[in-house]
Amino acid sequence: MAAPRAAPPRRQPAPRWPRLLLPLLLPLLLPAPSDGLGHSAELAFAVEPSDDVAVLGQSVVLGCTVEGTPPLRITWRKNGVELSETTHSTVLANGSLMIHHFQLDRGGSLSDEGDYECVAQNRFGLVVSRKARIQAATMSDFHVHPQATVGEEGGVARFQCQIHGLPKPLITWEKNRVPIDTDNERYTLLPKGVLQITGLRAEDSGIFHCVASNIASVRVSHGARLTVSGSGSGAYREPVILVGPENLTLTVHQTAVLECVATGNPRPIVSWSRLDGRPIGVEGIQVLGTGNLIISDVTVQHSGVYVCAANRPGTRVRRTAQGRLVVQAPAEFVQHPQSISRPAGTTAMFTCQAQGEPPPHVTWLKNGQVLGPGGHVRLKNNNSTLTISGIGPEDEAIYQCVAENSAGSSQASARLTVLWAEGLPGPPLNVQAVSVSSTEVRVSWNEPLVNTREIIGYVLHIRKAADPPELEYQEAVSKSTFQHLVSDLEPSTAYSFYIKAYTPRGASSASVPTLASTLGEAPAPPLLSVRVLGSSTLQLLWEPWPRLAQHEGGFKLFYRPASKTSFTGPILLPGTVSSYNLSQLALSPPCDCRKEEATNQTSTTGIVIGIHIGVTCIIFCVLFLLFGQRRRVLLCKDVENQLSPPQGPRGQRDPGVLALNGAGRGERSQQGRDEKHVDMKELEQLFPPAGAVGQPDPRPNPRSVQNPAAPALCEETQLSMLPLQRSGLLEERTSEAKAPCASPMAARPPQDVGPGHLSEGQAMQPSTEPAAQPALSGQ
Repeated sequence: MAAPRAAPPRRQPAPRWPRLLLPLLLPLLLPAPSDGLGHSAELAFAVEPSDDVAVLGQSVVLGCTVEGTPPLRITWRKNGVELSETTHSTVLANGSLMIHHFQLDRGGSLSDEGDYECVAQNRFGLVVSRKARIQAATMSDFHVHPQATVGEEGGVARFQCQIHGLPKPLITWEKNRVPIDTDNERYTLLPKGVLQITGLRAEDSGIFHCVASNIASVRVSHGARLTVSGSGSGAYREPVILVGPENLTLTVHQTAVLECVATGNPRPIVSWSRLDGRPIGVEGIQVLGTGNLIISDVTVQHSGVYVCAANRPGTRVRRTAQGRLVVQAPAEFVQHPQSISRPAGTTAMFTCQAQGEPPPHVTWLKNGQVLGPGGHVRLKNNNSTLTISGIGPEDEAIYQCVAENSAGSSQASARLTVLWAEGLPGPPLNVQAVSVSSTEVRVSWNEPLVNTREIIGYVLHIRKAADPPELEYQEAVSKSTFQHLVSDLEPSTAYSFYIKAYTPRGASSASVPTLASTLGEAPAPPLLSVRVLGSSTLQLLWEPWPRLAQHEGGFKLFYRPASKTSFTGPILLPGTVSSYNLSQLALSPPCDCRKEEATNQTSTTGIVIGIHIGVTCIIFCVLFLLFGQRRRVLLCKDVENQLSPPQGPRGQRDPGVLALNGAGRGERSQQGRDEKHVDMKELEQLFPPAGAVGQPDPRPNPRSVQNPAAPALCEETQLSMLPLQRSGLLEERTSEAKAPCASPMAARPPQDVGPGHLSEGQAMQPSTEPAAQPALSGQ
């Protein structure tokens, strides 16, 4: 069974341009135009707004400075909606936005909190600044107050408080309502609101308060008493880490404080390491107090798991604790998009690459509006590459790449200038595509309406309808041709076609695209195999054919028992399957060998008899020609004389009918003798009558008494058929065979006679050669 036809090789999207058109398609990199006044034509931000925290009732200013060819128009958006200028907010002359009285609820209107964007526009396009989040300054209540502590002289005491606020509150401590002296090296204040006191003394006893302050408010925690008891016993104590480092998530340039407080006797030694084995380094690293690790101006490289170890001096006894530091970085560009100029009809490409932690998401804007893929716009490489194919005047704009993650956002812009020559022809008209075969489509079109004198040719753009625009390919057509046969296409596939007219000064705009699908081709039947699962169940298996499933095709299954000629079916199967189980099949009845043999023999009776008669006739024709008519007359005369009234034993014999095939053999036995008459005794030995075979037949033959009828014996002699024992054909088994001129007597079992001898009345024997059985179809 033939295998399915392989699909044609996929056409590579390499353009096939005529040499005459190649110079027209080379990209033109032109410098950005200038206004002649020293101003850059590129519209860009010199200052962008930044995140800020505003105090209720006070004013807040969001900075924005724009460069570019004037006149410039600057507006602002809040949460994506353009702000109208009111007495509550004003756009300053330099482009900045001032909110006069920051409020959370302005009499039922929206709060001033939100994301703000500066929007700048000139005649070349529009750009949008990064988003700046403005939040109100707040201060919550303490959700962790310091707790009373008892310590021994020489030991360690620790107080902690926690409070949330915007901006982040500054934490200080007071003892007995007096600010703690930060010059005391035994007192360590950590930025996250922790006070550590080492080498406790009796004068450290007192009441401690946590003070939190920011631009919104100042709050004081509850008091916590520290009691310092007498000196310790001096007994040995295992190293113990009271407080280990916490998991921190910071932004680059912030300060990380990893706390580690350990006790024991003797006093343990605190050390730090990274779990990944990398060195911590020394730049920007310091140890605060007796074991706190401070990393100032953190970077992404500082991210990792830090391990605090408390070791007993002079031994290997140690205790450890660990915490994870995650440092995030706002998105920043490592490659900015560049402004470009391109001829109409060509392809423009912008590339921007940004990095950050976590990796930033990239979005493209066209004149401030989000630009998504579709049509002739394609985004790839995680949106880092913007491709615009077949550009026209409507694509001339400022394109921005916006990279954003949880740590911040950045934007970069570039301008596309479309070069358009005057007097170019219009787009080709009435483009039509008609499928011709499974691999060919004929595309026709009409000449453009205007500026057709300079046309030097047409270019047909071809691509699969499901493929992106960059996978299209082109075929050039003569200027005098208005139709083209596109070949080597894939069967049952939709294609998109459009055409451009080319002149020495450039290309026309693209025609309206048209779609056409190639015709399908008849699939070849799949290779089928059968597996027996049970007495009445078969499993059919074939190779899967994905292409058939893609075109929503399927299979039709037919089956029949081997003993029947008509099929059952069809059973409809989807093109996605590759197996099917036939169950509840009827068992074939047991074979009746005798009946089948009789049927086969009966069916071939006519053929066998006809062949035997034909062969015998040919043999006798040859014999008659060899011996001639004279010899036959003499033979008949001798026989007539011998068949006179019977005498002695011979009268009991029925001469019957001479088997001429035996006579032929007898004649051959007499070759070499000179004109000798055949002796009757020899004839009897060679050709015994039917009555002489086995036992004598007492019944006289009527024809033996009536001698005048004897000459008719030769005329009425019947032909016995030679059993073709070496033939591959079947012979029929009959109950009796009678010659037309033989006496009606019962058939007797034959004696052993030589091959080719069959006496009158003897049953025809089947061939001893086995007959080949026909193969059963469908098995």
